[in-house]
Amino acid sequence: MVATMDESRDETRDETNVPLTSCPHCTAQMPATAAYCPGCGRPMSAETRSAETPSAELISAEPRAQGRVGALPENVAGALAYFTFVPAVLFLVIAPYRKNRFVRFHSVQCLLLWGASGLFAVALKLASVVLFIIPVLGPLLVWLVSTVVVLAAVVIWVVLVVKGFQGEMFKLPLLGDFAAQQAGEM
Repeated sequence: MVATMDESRDETRDETNVPLTSCPHCTAQMPATAAYCPGCGRPMSAETRSAETPSAELISAEPRAQGRVGALPENVAGALAYFTFVPAVLFLVIAPYRKNRFVRFHSVQCLLLWGASGLFAVALKLASVVLFIIPVLGPLLVWLVSTVVVLAAVVIWVVLVVKGFQGEMFKLPLLGDFAAQQAGEM
């Protein structure tokens, strides 16, 4: 048993203990309610978690893609949604795909990412106009910032494609919750 670390707790009450369990893959010790193993990073399903922990205490993970939707498996359709905005729009319009929550989520998140990227590109262009006033440092700084932003965008895109192909509903920090809400309402 290990004491939980709750900074908001009152010093007068007793510390609550969290039951520990072992990962079936790497035997690392972890709380029984953990969704992922801290040692190997593998997700813990309800079967691999401790049997003594009531199911209400378990952290519920997002459902993974299973089966087919239309002519494509769900995970392939989710990954394809990120290849430009065209497949994302098509998946939101074509009947078998627009009814699938997993494909809708990735399509909406893709469109939100394209919109946010466009706004960020406009802001970066305006900032570069101002920075070009500085004689030598300005163009160098614009080149450096642009390179970092492009590399970050490529990494985000690759992560989203891989997570979609793995069948996970990976949420981006600001856009993911809104995309999940929109995908659930359709």
